Amino acid sequence: MTVRRPPPPQMRLPLQAEDGVRAQDLVIGDSNRAAAERLDGWPDGLVPVLALYGPPGCGKSRLAARWAERTGAVPLHGAEAALIDPLELEGRPVLLDDAQDADDETLFHLFNLARAPGGALLLVAQTPPANWRAALPDLRSRLDATPALAIETPDDAVLEAMLRGRFAQRAITPSDDLIAYLLRRIDRSAQAAADIVDRLHADPRPATRATARLLLNDPG
Repeated sequence: MTVRRPPPPQMRLPLQAEDGVRAQDLVIGDSNRAAAERLDGWPDGLVPVLALYGPPGCGKSRLAARWAERTGAVPLHGAEAALIDPLELEGRPVLLDDAQDADDETLFHLFNLARAPGGALLLVAQTPPANWRAALPDLRSRLDATPALAIETPDDAVLEAMLRGRFAQRAITPSDDLIAYLLRRIDRSAQAAADIVDRLHADPRPATRATARLLLNDPG
């Protein structure tokens, strides 16, 4: 006997990105523009399933969150998707983050539901579906055929937004000189932006370019 489990009131997923920046704070740059424009016009009645992929910290969860807010999609997360009764998702868009962690049967059911009127499925992961493992032949063919939108490493506009968002969380107003310096010196990811801002916040010295140089062991 199948026990129906409705979604919990608040589900853990991308309605807020992992770096704490809200979906509405998303900045569009060269690294994510093509994916953003495609999602802005989807679902379109032609393609029921799309995948969004990119490296950690590239902002894909933030972009997916914007889509979910616009469409009213049900947010699911990885293996937790197996706990949801498919009947609760019928006729609704679904956002599945860490999609590669969902089991084959759950993914197969979600693909089928996406083809029903009102349905759509956005898969979010670090790699495209064609690279995922799948034991079910029917699922394998569907993953291979899924259109995939790539997000590249953050460009200057996106990385600057990540830095400023993290500084704002720490109640720090950075100078433009500090931002420009960090854009040239840190790795291009949300995690790198978070790490340097946290280090500057923890340091007793003012959050300036000079302090950042010392923390990064930059000889200049």
